Amino acid sequence: MAVERHTEGGSEPVSGVPRGSRTVVSRGLLTVVAATALLFALSEVVASSSLAHGTLLTMLPFAGALAIAGLGQTLVVMQGGIDLSIAGGLSLYVVIVTKYPAGVNGRLLPAIGIAIAAAVVAGLINGFLVGRMRLNPIVATLGTNALLFGAVLWYSAGIPTTTTARLAKVGSGVWFGIPIPVYIAALTTAVVTVVVKLTPAGRRFEGVGANATSAFTAGVKVRRYAGGAYVWAQLLYCLAAIVHASIVNQPTAYEGNNYLLPSVAAVVLGGTSLLGGRGYLVATAIAALFLSQLDQFVLALGVSYASRSLVEAGALAVGVAIYTIDWRAIVRRAFPRRATTLAPT
Repeated sequence: MAVERHTEGGSEPVSGVPRGSRTVVSRGLLTVVAATALLFALSEVVASSSLAHGTLLTMLPFAGALAIAGLGQTLVVMQGGIDLSIAGGLSLYVVIVTKYPAGVNGRLLPAIGIAIAAAVVAGLINGFLVGRMRLNPIVATLGTNALLFGAVLWYSAGIPTTTTARLAKVGSGVWFGIPIPVYIAALTTAVVTVVVKLTPAGRRFEGVGANATSAFTAGVKVRRYAGGAYVWAQLLYCLAAIVHASIVNQPTAYEGNNYLLPSVAAVVLGGTSLLGGRGYLVATAIAALFLSQLDQFVLALGVSYASRSLVEAGALAVGVAIYTIDWRAIVRRAFPRRATTLAPT
């Protein structure tokens, strides 16, 4: 007997949702595309220096790294969680791929392998604490974040290390006028979207996030999917860290701090519900571009760093307000329709 999940458009099976409902074009995607286009138009009028060729070549690689990190955060949010260990994880992976090679190109691939192994371990810790032990995601991932930062300080002693020439060549490379990190982010977004939206495992993954009880009744291993989201998220953070290390010539031991709030903001602005369920990965990637350009726009206006952080927090608040508040109900209460009486004929 197939167990169904009720949605606004009817009911659909948890383990086999019809393809017609897996549309990539969502309200969140349309909203963030319109907002991004409006921001670029405003930048051209008010702060044209933020759209200079050199500025774009500097901004786009960081937008690509944020998009990849945002994809990982989206997978976790789709399961109704949140991953605050992104800061410690991304910092650790950056330190590994820069300090272990010590400037030697031949040691770069082993360093990437070590970083991937560390990402799997971090993801398994989060997955065990949240999926198996049923701890609150905020508490669990904060604890893991402290462990990861402890590993960062132990391994690096807080001393920055120069990126290898081979890795730096990737970050500074340009194909057809577009930085290579943008291609990496686009390919990653396409792969993750296809896996989540078009494969049976991806449909079950979304079904678990939308209704864990129905998914469990249908025979889906709920804990495996809920915990696995943290493993895949850490692997995406690892990829984002590699991209970030290729961009920054001498990264510090705290590079991941710059991705905590923006990654959550990108998920929210992309329209993915913080309560879990269906996620909009393409919208998250475009939201990362929006946030990166917003940062450049504010910087071009001469605003201080503290104020730039407030702008990011404001963007997050706006995203939450757009997708969580029932504005129609507010309008109906503010402007109630007057009852009309028909005159007798």
